Amino acid sequence: MTPLSVLDLSFVSAESTPAQALHDTLALARHVDGLGYRRYWLAEHHALPNVASPAPEIMIGQIAAATRNLRVGSGGIMLPNHAPLMVAERFRVLEALFPGRIDLGLGRAPGTDGVTARALRRREAPGEGGDDFLDRLQELLFWDGGFPEGHPFARITASPAGVPLPPIFLLGSSDYSARLAGEIGCGFGFAQHFSGMPAEAPMLEYRRGFRPTRLGATPHAILAVAAICAPTDAEAERLAASARLATLRRERGEYRPLPSLYEALAYPYSDAERRQIERGGERLHVGGPETLRARLAEMVARTQADELMIVSAIPDQAARHDSYALLAQAWGLGVTSQAA
Repeated sequence: MTPLSVLDLSFVSAESTPAQALHDTLALARHVDGLGYRRYWLAEHHALPNVASPAPEIMIGQIAAATRNLRVGSGGIMLPNHAPLMVAERFRVLEALFPGRIDLGLGRAPGTDGVTARALRRREAPGEGGDDFLDRLQELLFWDGGFPEGHPFARITASPAGVPLPPIFLLGSSDYSARLAGEIGCGFGFAQHFSGMPAEAPMLEYRRGFRPTRLGATPHAILAVAAICAPTDAEAERLAASARLATLRRERGEYRPLPSLYEALAYPYSDAERRQIERGGERLHVGGPETLRARLAEMVARTQADELMIVSAIPDQAARHDSYALLAQAWGLGVTSQAA
C-alpha cells in the first residue's frame, strides 16, 4: 500500500494560541509516530495569524527527538528567504543528530506577503530582487557536492564537515517544480491541498522527465492532500465545516485563525459563497474511513503518487488525532511502535 505521511502547518485555532499550536504539533507527531505514518513535515510561513510555523528546522529537531520511527522534514524551507549556506549547515546539523531520518523539502515562494518577504530579505543589495530561486538552489547543491574550481566559495567547508545533506525534495503547486525536480533528479511534492490545478499533469510530468543523478536514482513523487476522517461520512462532513470556512476566508485574503466548529456551523453562507465552496471541493477530501480510503486510493492511481501526505485542519485536537488514526487503520498501516 502507498505510504501515508503528515504535513503539519501548526494551525492556530480561534480557541487557542500560536504557542499552543506548536505544542499541538508535537503532540500530533508523537501520536502518529506509532500509527505507521512514514514522514512528518513542517511548513514555513511568516506573519500569518492562522499558522504558527515560521522555523521548520527548529520544529524538526524537536519532533525528531520526541519520536522514534518518523522521518521528519521541511515541507518546506522557502529557499528565497535564506542564505543557501545557512540551509546547508542547519540541515547538516539535523542529519548529524538524527542520521537517516531527515528530509529537506524546498519551496520557491516566500510563504508570506510581499512586505514581509522584503523584511526577510532586507540585506539584499539595492536593485536585487526577482526570482533568484534557481541561483540559490544551485548554490545549495554546490555546498553539498562541491563548488567548481575557482569559485570564491570553494575553500569554505560547510559545517559540520563530513555530514551530507538529507534527501532533497522540490515542492510546488504547479508544473514548474515538477519539471525542475525531474531534471535534477530529486524528489517532488505537489501541494494539491491548495493548488488551483489538477494534480495529475505535474505528477506525471515529473515522472516522465526524471533523470537519475547523484540526488536520486529513481523518482519519488509525494502528493499532499487535505483530508478529514471521522467514524461516519456525516460526522466527517460536520468536522470539515471549519476547514471549509477557513478556505473561503483565505481565498478572500483573510488569514484568520481556524474557526471553531460552532462558529463554522453557524456561519450564514450566501449562495455565492456556497458555490465557491462547491467549486473548491476537490481540494478537500472528506469521509468515513472506507469512503476516504476509496477516494484517496483513486487519486493515487490517477497521479501515480509514491506517497500521500495528509494535512488535516481540525480545531479540536482529539478529533484531529482520531482522524489520522482512523485513516491509518483504513489504509492498512501497521502499528510500528508506541509513540515516544
